[in-house]
Amino acid sequence: MRQQLLGDNHPHVATSLNNLAHLYYSQVRYSEAEPLYLEAINIFRERLGENHPHTQTIMENIKLCCPNSGK
Repeated sequence: MRQQLLGDNHPHVATSLNNLAHLYYSQVRYSEAEPLYLEAINIFRERLGENHPHTQTIMENIKLCCPNSGK
């Protein structure tokens, strides 16, 4: 719903993607979590920059979830 209201590249959409990815991670559904983390990272990098705390947080999340992702 946020994507429809705010657009695909809004930081709030990235936050929602991160939250859903974290839910999947907590349910040991890593293959479902990884693409959501990656999408959230891409949005935050584009909108907020590589060094923004939100971007860095999601980068840490994906390292924990999917250490072989190479991101």
